[in-house]
Amino acid sequence: MTTLLNVKDVSKQYGQDTLALSDVNFSVEEGEFVSIIGPSGAGKSTLLRCINRMINVSSGDITFDNESVVGLKKKELRRLRTNIGMIFQHYNLVERLSVIENVMHGRLGYKSTFAGILSLYKEEEKEHAVHLLKLLGLEDQIYKRCDQLSGGQKQRVGIARALTQNPKLLLCDEPIASLDPNASKKIMDYLQNISVSMGITVLVNLHQVDVALKYSDRIIGVSGGKIVYNDSPEQMTQEKIKTIYGSEADDLIAAAGDKNAV
Repeated sequence: MTTLLNVKDVSKQYGQDTLALSDVNFSVEEGEFVSIIGPSGAGKSTLLRCINRMINVSSGDITFDNESVVGLKKKELRRLRTNIGMIFQHYNLVERLSVIENVMHGRLGYKSTFAGILSLYKEEEKEHAVHLLKLLGLEDQIYKRCDQLSGGQKQRVGIARALTQNPKLLLCDEPIASLDPNASKKIMDYLQNISVSMGITVLVNLHQVDVALKYSDRIIGVSGGKIVYNDSPEQMTQEKIKTIYGSEADDLIAAAGDKNAV
């Protein structure tokens, strides 16, 4: 397998007192589905945002597709981000615009500022967007305003927007945290199918251990800004869950043992 992403000795300091990430090391292979789990405030979101340089690291290096992310200038960074799709917990959609208009925003990284302002998209770009929306079960919602959609539908619009970039990597920051169990299962199924059928590498932040165990090729456990687990789901034990989650662990262990969980 080919390594797509390599995170080496990465730390992130906020101000004088807050060390959000401390000496983080891991790599991700092409086509892998990797979940990052850990309690709130563990550093999961900071880590994802360091990978696509929404946040700058304090020290260390991140290599994506054989290119160091850390030193890229503005134009190079924009080019890099076309290969990294981002899916957010709260969708980050323009609510007053239609589904198809929001999805087309995924192409803005390929456009000049002028073309972006005027929404000048090629016909094949629009056709590809419609194809993705059909794949995600949204063919009846294409021209609806996004403020008319359910949370699960909005998240699928977010996934379609990321996929229009033709990314090599999807970064998913708590994509099911705001959703009910049924919508959560749909989103995770879609992400898994996308990874398998399109060969896209998926790195997803989750709070739910049971979901990570079900869907992941590999799980990375983060606690206090440090990686405390990096192995297959099969190697996860109750003791390791306690190492990751501390006092929250008992409830999560109970959920992970529930066969009816997502």
